Amino acid sequence: MISKDTIALQTKPKNRKFKKQHREALEGWAFIGIGFLLFVVFVAYPLLKNVQMAFMNYSVNPNKPSTFVGLDNFRKAFLGSGVLNESSKFYLSLRNTLLAVLVTVPAQWFLGMILAVAIEAISKGKVLYRFLLYIPVISDWIVVAVLFKYIFQDTKGALINSILLNLHLIKEPIMWLQNEWTGNIVIWALCIWKGIGWVMIMYTAALQDLPKDIYEAADVDGASKRQQMWKITLPILASRTYFIIINLIIGAFNIMLQVMLITNGGPMGKTDVLLNYMYNKAFSSFEFGYAAALSMVMGAVLIAISLVQRKITKNVEVEF
Repeated sequence: MISKDTIALQTKPKNRKFKKQHREALEGWAFIGIGFLLFVVFVAYPLLKNVQMAFMNYSVNPNKPSTFVGLDNFRKAFLGSGVLNESSKFYLSLRNTLLAVLVTVPAQWFLGMILAVAIEAISKGKVLYRFLLYIPVISDWIVVAVLFKYIFQDTKGALINSILLNLHLIKEPIMWLQNEWTGNIVIWALCIWKGIGWVMIMYTAALQDLPKDIYEAADVDGASKRQQMWKITLPILASRTYFIIINLIIGAFNIMLQVMLITNGGPMGKTDVLLNYMYNKAFSSFEFGYAAALSMVMGAVLIAISLVQRKITKNVEVEF
């Protein structure tokens, strides 16, 4: 006969195993539950609330009820009407945003890549050059925006005007921040200057992972540095380039602080971008429903760009 002690010894490990599995399952569900709760509170609910607001004349005043207006907020953006004609302001901010993407993204990508290759090719001072180029990336947006605002002042003593006058490239100081296109140029220049260092670091890390034997074979075959750049380096770094360009496009669409701190949308809203225009509508004019509709339009534009980019680079396998 089997004694009670023997039965107890046989069942004890099974009970311990069951309790351990039960405890691990509870811990796993606890972590998942916390993550899911945070997702619902900070992502899902705000997203659904934004969609709801886009179809309403939304009011934060509890004494003034919000009313359903259907597609009126979208008509206001796309179809010109009324004295203020908000559609012209919307199209202007959309144009400035798309121009910022078209100007800053290629410039940051090309200059950052060239600097990464050039620094990698030198034998001394690599760390110093990388550090100096990366300083703008870690600098605060407010600090560099104020710095650019003073550099591009419209007086003779301002740095840029002083240099151009001394080189006899201009006869009178340029009013950089008082004109539509010069104001946009200053904003674009700031974005390019601040983003080059990040691209340079990304390509530097990628270049250090490249196999050296390929370049040794290319040297033996008599390939020049330019040929190696276009025929070997860029094709191998295609997946990294895809990753970098996606992040640059997302960053270009998020331009707002630069505009607010340098031109504040002036003159007469000519340098407004989508985020800046949306912010002013929400927190200056308190048109939260219209601002929510604009955010949905911006999201649709980003999705469309992503789909086009994905189609163009469908054969590129992203590895990072």
